Amino acid sequence: MAEYLPPGWPTGVHPPGSEEFERSAVAWLLDVVPSDYLMHGVLRRHPIALAAMARHYLEGCVEGARGGYRTVRTELGPHLPPAAIEAVLAVYRSEGTRLAAAAQAAGLIERALHGERFTPRLAAAGRQRRQATGPAQPPVRTAAQPDRQARPDGQVQPPPAEPDRPRPARQRQAPGRATPARDPRPSRTS
Repeated sequence: MAEYLPPGWPTGVHPPGSEEFERSAVAWLLDVVPSDYLMHGVLRRHPIALAAMARHYLEGCVEGARGGYRTVRTELGPHLPPAAIEAVLAVYRSEGTRLAAAAQAAGLIERALHGERFTPRLAAAGRQRRQATGPAQPPVRTAAQPDRQARPDGQVQPPPAEPDRPRPARQRQAPGRATPARDPRPSRTS
């Protein structure tokens, strides 16, 4: 059976546990960081350190791209025509997406170097099973199991309260909640 690789696993990096995993991971990580990182032999000798530094570097690049995107109109607006501003924004969107994917991939490599084994999520496995067997049938309800309503977010809502049951009286406000201030002046009535 082939090793499961999670979504976002970098292309060209062999699966964890294979003979080529560490070598291919180091090569990929060195490709996504500045070339000056090659001068530090400790990063080649300790791939976990390289993966951590690459992840931090890429996360910083993502934050820098987000900051640049937020301020491009105010910083460059007075100096560039509107079409150039839109082009710069498109570059930030494109590079931001690429950098975020690279940061996620570096994090996955780091986790694999720490020995984490990746397994498919149950929700994904359930979707694959349903696709193979067809749609799931609704569960059979019994009298002992009142009908529950499914909300759009997938959570199950308890059945509605029985109409003849009175609701409990409202308790005092929780500590720290503000209560409306009363005007200390006497009211004038004519």
